[in-house]
Parts: sequence; structure tokens; C-alpha cells
Amino acid sequence: MTSELLGGITPQRFLAEYWQKKPLLIRQAIPGFTGVVDVDELFELACDENVESRLIRHTDDGWQVSRGPQKPAALKRRKQAWTVLVQGLNLWVREADALLHRFDFIPQARLDDLMVSYATDGGGIGAHFDSYDVFLLQGFGQRRWRIGDQSEHRLVEGAPLKLIADFQSTDEWVLEPGDMLYLPPRYAHEGTAIGECTTYSIGFRAPSAQELGSEFLVWLAERQRLEGMYADPDLVLPENSAEISATMVERVAGMLDAIRWGQDDVADFLGHYLSEPKPSVFFVSPDDPLSPRQFDAAVAAHGFVLDPATLLLIHDAHFYLNGERIQPAAAAHATLARLAHARRIDAATAGADALPSLYEMYLSGFGQLEIDED
Repeated sequence: MTSELLGGITPQRFLAEYWQKKPLLIRQAIPGFTGVVDVDELFELACDENVESRLIRHTDDGWQVSRGPQKPAALKRRKQAWTVLVQGLNLWVREADALLHRFDFIPQARLDDLMVSYATDGGGIGAHFDSYDVFLLQGFGQRRWRIGDQSEHRLVEGAPLKLIADFQSTDEWVLEPGDMLYLPPRYAHEGTAIGECTTYSIGFRAPSAQELGSEFLVWLAERQRLEGMYADPDLVLPENSAEISATMVERVAGMLDAIRWGQDDVADFLGHYLSEPKPSVFFVSPDDPLSPRQFDAAVAAHGFVLDPATLLLIHDAHFYLNGERIQPAAAAHATLARLAHARRIDAATAGADALPSLYEMYLSGFGQLEIDED
């Protein structure tokens, strides 16, 4: 239950008192938790060219960052303190996806990904801050966290990481397996491994106004159709042929006044934009797909689950699937809304009206039969 994940605090209270306001330390948020992958599996992912990873070391020469794929030999050092980060673990490991979606008390449109960091004794990535909310869930081992609420975030010049030059800690804790620390945006923090350890970071999307504005204008340009062409039948002889006249500026400004957008346009943009998978994501269609009749029978027997990389979002009666708006039958809306929230439909609740939409997802690799996981 979510209240257990939050240390007995209800989601409502957490959102009202802590979310984007102040840190929260939760002892035994997930009792007995040691991670969803072992070290060998984590290193294998870090060496995969399709997986985003970073290897971070701090030596006498300063900080060093190596982007993936990592070399296996680099992950066998034990004398030097180092950290390897694997981004988007939820895209590759079902258990990681399930862990990420335990945080669905925050809208899925805000969930970003699950990152895991492995560190040798003394390893870490230095004092830094994130521009987004983050939950730091301890896997195996221990990590010491120091945090500070400071407005000054002057960065270390020339460092390959955004490190805070004058970190001032106000609190310090050692997290054991299953403990979790929530930090609001821009809260300074530094984690240092005590022996070997892993930490699972649940991060949230926080696009900047510039990013949203730029993406919205691109989206709008693809959908706006302005009528007419520039014309100047009253053109007069200019004194200087290189001058852009005030009359021309005024006339073009009038043409651009025809650009319009409203709340519905913004909502439609957000549905497309927030459900768009990351550029590194790809989907695999089934090699030997079932026929519609076979698929319907299999769903009725086993249920259906969204692919970890799939995003299905809702606004009013509109559904957005991996960057596109889909138009399922009205009778399927309730089933697809449950699927979007829970990310799976069991055999008992898979309504017949939704089966055509589920079949299209299946053919595109956006979802699979539950039996495929066995």
C-alpha cells in the first residue's frame, strides 16, 4: 500500500505537507528490499549499447565520467571508489517497472524513470542538486546521505558533472536496505557508499518553460493552416530598397494575428508530448502474431499488460498512446482507463469492446499477453 511506502503517511498528507516543500526520511519504506537486479545483471546492462549508463570516478586529477556502453574490465576495479549509473532500468526489467509504478500517487505524466546506481566503498557523484523531485530508495548495503537547503548553487568550474562548489549540509543519515529519502527540487544532497551498495532513484519529469514553449510551437506549426498570401497592391516607391518598411511589419503582424490556440489545444499538445517515448525507446512486434480470435481468447484467459516503455495517458475522453492520439470505441473507454492506470488488465475485467484496441497495441509491440511473462 502507498501509505506503507510513505511510512504510514497517506498520499494526501504527503502531497499537502512534503511534495515540493520539504524532505522526508522514511525508514523501511519497503521492508526487506535489496533491489530488483543483482550486480551481475546491472553490469551487463551497463555494457549494453542500447542502455544509457555512466561510470563516474573521483581521482586526484578530478572527476571523470565515461558514458556507456561500459567496458566489462572497467567494472571490476575494487581499489578505487567509483559509481556506475544505469538510467531507465524500468525499460529493461519488469520488476523495475513495477517498482516505478508503485509511485503512481504522482500522475504518470510526471513520472520519468527508475535509475539505479552501484557504488564501491566511498563512491558517489559528489554534492549536487536536481531540478526535479526524487525518491532515493536504498537497495543492498548502506549509503550516507548529507542534505542541505541552500539557495546558493554555485557550480564547480570545469567539472564534467554539475557539482555544488560550497555544499553546506544541515542533516545527515545512513540509509539501510529498504529505507527511502524524498527530496524536493533543487535540494542539495550528497550520497557516499559505505561499502558496496545500490540506490534506486525514482525521478520525475519537470520540463522547463522554454522546453514546453518550444515543443508547443513546433506542435502548433504542424496543425495551423493560415490562409492567404502576402500582398501589397498599394506599394509605393521606397527611398531605400533595403529597408523593411513599417507598413510591411504591420501587414505581416496582422497575418500572424490569425494564429490561435486555447486550452483544448494545450491539452492535446500535452497528451502527445508527455506520452512520447524517449528517442532511445523502440518496440518489437510479435514475430508470429496471434489472429484476432486467438488473441481475444488469450486475453480472456490470461489478461493483458502494457510494455514497460509504453505510455498511455488520458485527458477527458481522449487517449494518448506513445505520442499519438487514439480513438477507441466509446464502450471501450472504461476498460482502457483502467489499463492506463493499472498498466494491466486481468482476464476477468478485459471487456470485449476494448479487444480491438488491445489487439492493435499487441501488434505494435505496445503491450503483451500476461502469459508472455511466464
